[in-house]
Amino acid sequence: MLFLDKNLELNDTELDIYNYIVANLDKVVYMRIRDLATEAHVSTTTILRFCRKFGCNGFSEFRVKLQLYLEEQKLAQIDMADETTYIDFLKRTAQPEFKAQIQNAVEILRDRELVLFAGVGSSGVIAEYGAIYFSSLFTLALHIEDPLNHPFYHLSSKLSDKICMIAISVEGENEDIIRYIHQLKAQNCKVISITNSAKSTIARLSDANIAYYINKEMYQEANITSQLPALYTIENIAREIRTQIDNEKI
Repeated sequence: MLFLDKNLELNDTELDIYNYIVANLDKVVYMRIRDLATEAHVSTTTILRFCRKFGCNGFSEFRVKLQLYLEEQKLAQIDMADETTYIDFLKRTAQPEFKAQIQNAVEILRDRELVLFAGVGSSGVIAEYGAIYFSSLFTLALHIEDPLNHPFYHLSSKLSDKICMIAISVEGENEDIIRYIHQLKAQNCKVISITNSAKSTIARLSDANIAYYINKEMYQEANITSQLPALYTIENIAREIRTQIDNEKI
């Protein structure tokens, strides 16, 4: 309940004030103390005593704390994405087109001795996970945090045909990754990308692209589109390679 401490004791009048605030959060944050006193049918002095029980010096400080609570609640609601987005994506993974994209990536990766994962922001976190996951199931994989300053930016011809990069990008338009792709492709390295759209620049530059197509989500200026499809795709590719290798040994 709101930011009520479970050990905090409220009398009947204060509990009535509390219940009114909980039921009218959006209104109370803009009220004056006299407005709240009138609506709750109490005196302003009673409101002040109520605020002090919440560790506030006055009603103004209480409203600030209330506003912060509302912002936290909005963020929590944003994190609860529509589950149909994930259900639709998972249904598409069973379709021949998606399976063909996975197999295309698997064929490219099978003979590679090193996989470079690149991503920026939240995609960078997924790229780091991908490197760990691939290293555990398949082959040596590294996470590239700063593509343009990485030692693999300039490769010898003897190494290039043993390396593949997997680019993770929701928008598929990160300029640093695009420049890195151009450099690697000039050295005959293969590039696989996992993006939200097959029409993005990174997708079109790749030798193989897996696009997952889910709704884009923004909070203020931040792109908070779910990374679940990228995570699923990485694990799917690695597991398929591992299965094929194990079957060949039988």
